[in-house]
Amino acid sequence: MHLTLCICDRTPRLATRTRLALLLHHREVGKPTNTGRLAASCMPNSVVSVFGARDQVSRLPAVEPHEQPVLLYPADDAVPLAQYERPVVLFVPDGSWRQAHKMRRRIPGLTKIPCVTLPELSTTSYWLRSENREGGLATLEAIARALRILEPEGEAIEAAMLDVFRIMVDRTLWLRGQLSDEQVTGGLPQAARDANPRSTPARRNPI
Repeated sequence: MHLTLCICDRTPRLATRTRLALLLHHREVGKPTNTGRLAASCMPNSVVSVFGARDQVSRLPAVEPHEQPVLLYPADDAVPLAQYERPVVLFVPDGSWRQAHKMRRRIPGLTKIPCVTLPELSTTSYWLRSENREGGLATLEAIARALRILEPEGEAIEAAMLDVFRIMVDRTLWLRGQLSDEQVTGGLPQAARDANPRSTPARRNPI
């Protein structure tokens, strides 16, 4: 993001018994619209691994004996996430649906991890990219909703993550001229207003 729109001071640091293992497709590394890394920055005990680059040899993060690894992916044999109660290592592929499917087949050991799904909830609030799959969510949204199920304080954790997510989305839409100053969640930093002088009315509403 532009430095004047930085969200570091709005990003929570959440203590969770769930460990996030983000499997980042290499084509997502440089994208400012990526949300998986934002989710990982909210969780100090998370690990981010990059996969998919040519000649790259990557391994899955280790799982402790007391932990249950699960893969958040809607495979045909996936079961509801709520079935798992002990401390979970939540493996999440971060990329397009096509990239996620390839990662599951190509990363050694990933097909051995049981797949889990989320209950059907509200639709996505991610308006920075088009979503062709019905019910598709941004990576952060999916992780936040998984933590709502897995964590004792799940509702508060989900709310904190979705709050910074909305701030990130709104500030990006504002920079594109798609939101007015008043429509940005949490308001705009004065530095952003000073660095990007323009009229406040939005050109169009993304909703």
